[in-house]
Amino acid sequence: QVQLVESGGGLVQAGDSLKLSCAASTPTFSRRQMGWFRQATGKEREFVAHISWSGGSTFYADSVKGRFTISRDNAKNTLYLQMNSLKPEDTAIYYCAAASGIYAVPRIEDYAYWGQGTQVTVSS
Repeated sequence: QVQLVESGGGLVQAGDSLKLSCAASTPTFSRRQMGWFRQATGKEREFVAHISWSGGSTFYADSVKGRFTISRDNAKNTLYLQMNSLKPEDTAIYYCAAASGIYAVPRIEDYAYWGQGTQVTVSS
């Protein structure tokens, strides 16, 4: 079983930065592809960023490319999301997720384990 706990959310102003963390309680963390997703009120959950098990490969949603950076520390079993130049449209609950296997381009259904989410609110 993989347990994921997000932290670091909060209320910020447009243009500010936040860094989210996701602590994983599993010895398999270093072998898992990981991702960040978000869900705004009244909208479907959407992909934000993905990172390979080694951290050597990442990709992002177009809406956050150039502003957000996903990273991981396998020694600490922790996933991160550095968010810069935040916009009001970034307001959402942010979830980290662990993939069930190794995928070239994982789909949302390939992520088998999810955290409880952390709220990010960006005021204009």
